[in-house]
Amino acid sequence: MNEMIEGLFGDKSLALLGFGREGRSSYTLLRRVFPQKTLAILDENDNIRQDACLQNDYNLVFITGKDCMQAIDNYDVAIKSPGIPSNTLPDKFKRVRLTSQTDIYMQCYGHQSIGVTGTKGKSTTSSIIFHILKNAGRKTLLVGNIGVPPFDCIDEITPETTIVMELSSHQLEYVAHSPHIALLLNIFQEHLDHYHTYGDYQKAKLNISMYQSANDYFIYNHDNEILRNQMEISPHPKSELISFSLDTGPDTLLNLKDAWVELQLKSGKIRLYDTSQGQPLMGHHNLYNIMAAAAACSLAGVSPEHISAGIRSFNGLEHRIEPVGTYEDIMWYNDSIATIPEAAIEAVKTLHCVDTLILGGFDRGIEYAILYPFLFHSGISNLIFLGKAGTRMMNELKVYGESNIKFFTATDYQEVVDIALRVTKKGKICLLSPAAASYDMFSNFEERGNTFKKNVRKLLSSHN
Repeated sequence: MNEMIEGLFGDKSLALLGFGREGRSSYTLLRRVFPQKTLAILDENDNIRQDACLQNDYNLVFITGKDCMQAIDNYDVAIKSPGIPSNTLPDKFKRVRLTSQTDIYMQCYGHQSIGVTGTKGKSTTSSIIFHILKNAGRKTLLVGNIGVPPFDCIDEITPETTIVMELSSHQLEYVAHSPHIALLLNIFQEHLDHYHTYGDYQKAKLNISMYQSANDYFIYNHDNEILRNQMEISPHPKSELISFSLDTGPDTLLNLKDAWVELQLKSGKIRLYDTSQGQPLMGHHNLYNIMAAAAACSLAGVSPEHISAGIRSFNGLEHRIEPVGTYEDIMWYNDSIATIPEAAIEAVKTLHCVDTLILGGFDRGIEYAILYPFLFHSGISNLIFLGKAGTRMMNELKVYGESNIKFFTATDYQEVVDIALRVTKKGKICLLSPAAASYDMFSNFEERGNTFKKNVRKLLSSHN
């Protein structure tokens, strides 16, 4: 890796766009390869100059402030962090100058990587794959959007390592290389505040397989309308296509049949679990995650027995339809990961007896039309709204039609829990599944979920 970076950038001027977690990771590796090279860091936040890891480095140029990205064309190569929205870049910058940690990493290790993307489910699916591989005795790493910058793990990679990469649209937007096995779980409206158009977002997701060869595999969800239409209009020209679906059909290699999830690939059918014996993960949506993970692991050479065992022993991730506890005969669930209406709908369907639903947060301008008829027929009694997204949902629901659902507003999660405790029926569920981003009040969905759980657990501790 070090030799490749030296060859790519040794004679070029370099700029880092953004100095968050991944930007810091890129800086660390570049400084290891180029101890004396002048590096530029472009970031709106002028406080990055005080970062501990940059002290005593006299070969740095800082360009900060609102218009800092206008300086991109002053450098031969700009390495973009995923947190920098594409709509903040200059309109006519020279695209050839832009790369990313993800692209550099896949240029070196793409042949031994499984890449996972999708609007929803990518963390769970990546984690299932990693869990199966690890339990099967394979040397494996889990990197990317899951929270571990790829460059942080290069010293652990051997030729036998299978690298599982969770990839966001931001990480895929500026790539020219693809993983050996690429998974695209779904595409829904998301991150519209970061892109000029919804089409730009879709294109970024589809980049995961754009640079594959005939020896590679592209696994996609045939039930997702956008993906199905994309494959019908413009089938992938190079890699082998494998689709999965909950409907049996001649065009899908992976499907749900009777009470079994079956994998129909070169290794034969794999029975993952019997739904009559209980599911390892709750929810219709997790069947898709399981099928995608099983397909990827089978193509990576994992035996049917190890795939089945891995599925059975996987326990799920935090903030994803996560039970928090029961207080006053009310069951409290945290699904803070649900930042789009489709995810909130799936959570309500999965839990069946939701009486109070908590909605809202940062408003990114996504459409909520799919949510309103569902709520009116869901049996939910109470909706608690927060933030500008919550205000918009509430106002649009009032216009949509009359219902018996009671509306409440709150300014923080202590107030949310107080209202929910007062109005939720005994024996029913209070669910946080906001259908909106968290950035108005929190730094991420994890902080939002933890705040909700903290306030609920105050109730639990007072009861004990």
